[in-house]
Amino acid sequence: MARAAPPLLLLLLLLLGSACGGRPDGIRLPLRGGRAGAPLEDRARRAAGQQGEARRRGSFVDMVDNLRGKSGQGYYVEMTVGSPPQKLNILVDTGSSNFAVGAAPHPFLRRYYRHQLSSTYRDLRRGVYVPYTQGKWEGELGTDLVTIPHGPNVTVRANVAAITESDKFFINGSNWEGILGLAYAEIARPDDTLEPFFDSLVKQTRVPNVFSLQLCGAGFPSNNSEALAAVGGSMIIGGLDPSLYTGSIWYTPVRKEWYYEVVIVKMEINGQDLRLDCKEYNYDKSIVDSGTTNLRLPKKVFEAAVKSIKTASATEKFPDGFWLGEQLVCWQMGSTPWHIFPAVSLYLKGEATNQSFRISILPQQYLRPVEDVATSQDECYKFAISQSSTGTVMGAVVMEGFYVVFDRAQKRVGFAVSACHVHDEFRTATVEGPFLQPDMEDCGYNIPQTDESALMTIAYAMAAICALFMLPLCLMVSQWRCLRCLRRGHDDFADDISLLK
Repeated sequence: MARAAPPLLLLLLLLLGSACGGRPDGIRLPLRGGRAGAPLEDRARRAAGQQGEARRRGSFVDMVDNLRGKSGQGYYVEMTVGSPPQKLNILVDTGSSNFAVGAAPHPFLRRYYRHQLSSTYRDLRRGVYVPYTQGKWEGELGTDLVTIPHGPNVTVRANVAAITESDKFFINGSNWEGILGLAYAEIARPDDTLEPFFDSLVKQTRVPNVFSLQLCGAGFPSNNSEALAAVGGSMIIGGLDPSLYTGSIWYTPVRKEWYYEVVIVKMEINGQDLRLDCKEYNYDKSIVDSGTTNLRLPKKVFEAAVKSIKTASATEKFPDGFWLGEQLVCWQMGSTPWHIFPAVSLYLKGEATNQSFRISILPQQYLRPVEDVATSQDECYKFAISQSSTGTVMGAVVMEGFYVVFDRAQKRVGFAVSACHVHDEFRTATVEGPFLQPDMEDCGYNIPQTDESALMTIAYAMAAICALFMLPLCLMVSQWRCLRCLRRGHDDFADDISLLK
């Protein structure tokens, strides 16, 4: 039989309850906190209670399924720009920092932004040019009012680049007309004084400084509804939604706030360590980039990874062009031999000292389906791991396996298993840890810095040497000019042309 609590204890509990319950409602950030370096367990998410869960879902329910697209052509969200609002589909890109929209007719654009029709447009009288890994554009900078219909209920005055010329930037059939760069101001063009959209959003509103992405790609469940069939995922602005992932979220620190740079400490193929110096994985950086399709690896890492994948899948022979991303491989519908391809595991630096966690990428992610060429009887795929000269890029094919949290407030990126990722009955994508990993501080690549004091010493030494050689030369020239003057006094017919030789 339970004992009744003493009246004094009841009074104390009531006072504590009213103090905790007096907190004003707002956009809540679930899963924010916990032991450094360790994931928040599922029970911690449930601890807020049913009422807190209802408020959280109420904040983000309109943002679920607000993305369209796929890894090969990019994921986009609907936005409005100007007054009256002009609707545009905008590519979501965590690998750049400019908000830019098509502002001139283009064969691949169904619509474009007309700033002259907006009463709230302000011309900054500055030009801008932005090159990407593939493609480039240039345009004019201004500001205008921007909203995300299936996002937070706010309007932001943001910098907008009106794209007037482009080359290999817009993609035929992709259905997007601009780009939303979600990275940091350091890589904004023309310089870091141009405030990126998300910075403006956080400064002008009460939206917390965090967003999360669920990219579903080919893994979104089929549905007879045409609208649902086109859904590509979710962008949750201001927090995260527990319905979009399973298991725990593991966080890795953002090493530098320009791109979302992280540190990879180890890589395995089929559970076998590639045994490379960990600096090789991060040469010259490792970033999380939704605007890039492939998992891109530095040359040495790419060669080692492909060699291991070839060995693991040796029961079938593939042309060399397949491993270079130049040729497709096809199987009859339903007969793709997923089991022969290994999982690719990346170990990321954890938040706790000497700890890491592992994300495992399935072949269903790194073999990208190419629908346009496949017949009704065939399933065709492109190898979506490629060589990079600019460091490791964890592109859309990696992100499609995971729910990725860009926690800018805490300077970290989180990974959990996505609720919509493609898998078979034998394997699923995983996020696991912790793993002991000593000396992780040495894994990040540092661009060699030349010692300025040494350069100054060398410069002074060179100047002294030059002066030492120039002094006799100056004396010889002076002596020669004196002799010339004496000769001209005796010879009025000297050849003046010789002075120009």
